[in-house]
Parts: sequence; C-alpha cells; structure tokens
Amino acid sequence: MTDPLDRAQELFSQFEAELRAELPAGAEIFDAHTHLGTDIDGMVGRYEELESSMDRYGVSRCFFFCLDEPDRHPGFRAANDRTLEFGARSNGRMIPFVRLDLAESPVEEAVRCLDLGARGIKLHPRAQKFDVGDGRLAPIFALAAERRVPILIHGGRGLPPIADHLHKLVDTYPEAQLIIAHAGIADLAGLAGHFAGKAGVFFDTSVWSPIDLLSFFRLVPPEQILYASDYPYGQQPASLLIALRTARVAGISDVQIRNILGPNASRIADGQPPLEPSQPEGSDVLTQPMTLARIHQYISMVMPLLYARQQDTFGALGLAINACSEPNGHVKELEQIHELLTAARDLWRTLPEAVDESESRLVARTASRLVHLADIVAVTTHV
Repeated sequence: MTDPLDRAQELFSQFEAELRAELPAGAEIFDAHTHLGTDIDGMVGRYEELESSMDRYGVSRCFFFCLDEPDRHPGFRAANDRTLEFGARSNGRMIPFVRLDLAESPVEEAVRCLDLGARGIKLHPRAQKFDVGDGRLAPIFALAAERRVPILIHGGRGLPPIADHLHKLVDTYPEAQLIIAHAGIADLAGLAGHFAGKAGVFFDTSVWSPIDLLSFFRLVPPEQILYASDYPYGQQPASLLIALRTARVAGISDVQIRNILGPNASRIADGQPPLEPSQPEGSDVLTQPMTLARIHQYISMVMPLLYARQQDTFGALGLAINACSEPNGHVKELEQIHELLTAARDLWRTLPEAVDESESRLVARTASRLVHLADIVAVTTHV
C-alpha cells in the first residue's frame, strides 16, 4: 500500500500538470504576497523552499515580508533585518517589504528599512491589534506617498469593516499605492464600492475559497488584481490553479489573466503607472451541478476540523467521498475529487500516530491541501 504522504505528493504532481495546461503560454508570474520567517502560530516560510517553488512554477519575482515573528518586539526590527538580508540574497528576485507595528516607532522603522533597500510596507491590523481608523496610520501613508512605495494591508479574516477608513487615507494620500490582501474579503462590498475603478488601488488573490474569488471578480476590474499565494499558508499548485480556474469561470479574457498573473504587479515593482481600470467580469449567480454543490458543502464542514487538527467525528469527509459516486456527466472531475478526498482521508487517519508537533502539522496541512484542490475542482466545474 502506498504511504499516504507519498500518495499526496503523487496527486500534487498530477495537478501540477493540470496547472501547466491551464497557464497561458509564456505568461509572466509575479507573486504579490509571500512571507519568509517563523510565525508565532508555528508556520514557517523558508527561503530555499520559496525559491525552489518559484523556480518550479515559473514565478519571476515576488513581494515578501516577515511573519508575526517570536522576536517581533521591538517594532519587527530583527525580522525586518532578516527580510532585507533575504532580499539581497535573491539579487532582486524577492522584493522586501518592511513590516510595522503601530505601537513601536513605525515611521522610524519604515524609514530605516526603506533607506536600507525595502521597497514597500506591510501592515497587519489583526495580528498587530490596531484599528484601520487609527490616526497613527496617516504618517505611514504620507511616507509611502513621499517615497512612492506600496502599502500592502491585510484584508482577510478577523477584521471589522475597513473600507471607509482606508478610503479616507487613500483620498488624503493618493500617491500611496495600496494593495489590499486576500481579495478584501473582510469588507468586500465596501472596499469594492470605494475602490473598484480607482487606479493605484489593488487587491491580491490570496484566498482559500474559490467562491470568494468568483464573488470578488464580479466587483473589481482585472487591472486592479494581483496574483498572490500567501506562501507559506498558500501552496502550489492550488494557489495558481484557483486563480486561473475562477478567472476563466468569471469570463476574464486571456489578456486580462496574463496581466493579473504578472504585469500588474511588475508595474508596481518597476515604478510604472498602473493600467486604467476597465470593468469587472463575472456573474452574480453561480450555476453548479447539484452533486458538486453537495461536495463543496461537505468540504466546507471538513476544513475547520483539519485546521484545528481534530478527527472528522461527524463524517463530513465520508459524505463528500460518497457523493462522488453520483453520476452527473462530469466523470473526470468526480474521479479527481474522489482520489483527492480518499487520499486526504487516509492521511487524516494517521494524525493520532504523529510522533511530534512537526509531524502532526505536516499531516494536517497536507490533508488540507488535498481537500482544497478537491474544492477548487468542485466549485469551478459548471453545467
């Protein structure tokens, strides 16, 4: 019998081939959101692993910054120094951003790191526990406008609505380019309402849910969208595959997809003006075969358990696997989903046998990657 971890790697390789078939020929890929370092939640972004992944998947450059590091006090200084060292080591391929804590001399740290070669600023209101209406953000936006560097701000889970406060900052400092991470799902309607069609404000694609991306594409023009993985939280081949498949379901053209994958971010990195936004693409309605809708529903129940490294006592994964036997005309896709979910189940069952925290994390993370691929297939397969 194949070892469950080996089987998972076989399936990832198969989907790597699927990804290469989806990619537009000769497309430039620029990853607008990656991390290096060690987070207090235990996640680790390794230079060699990121570099190897970029080589394997044809990623030319990336923006990167540190995680919420154990030695983040004072002001991420030590972690920012490591970021600058990684950037220098990459010879310009990995473009460093300085991460700031509003409570610990943020402007001084930003100036220090920008003077040493940082090319952008990273803000994380959830991790650093500040409100986007905080007055201490104004001088940071003023500095970004003065230095002509982008600000990337967390826009994902764990936040109250942020659109109105960001709108005031962007209006006050229009020369500060803004990248809203995770497709702005924390306040998508508000953010799109303020910023869709506004050149110089961007959103990145680093989300887990294909439904989030489908909803996002219908609100934000392609010229304002940057491909992003959120490495090490986001991994290949799922990161590129979810962006490509949802973009095609939304009706985004190959020319626009190419810009999303690379040139939109390259223009930021190279100091070029942004493209003029066109119109959003996509539909307000998701049409999906009922079998695949059921599978997606059960997968949505599974993911929090995997994230918490708990066993599936409810049996949601088994329900998703059983649903794959329902004939609905999508034979190839159901077979793919069945393989992925069965491999995830077999791996998940080994979780109690993990000998230490590192192995436990690897098992749960690999199983969640398999389930994620299955969900991408389920949601992006249409009638």
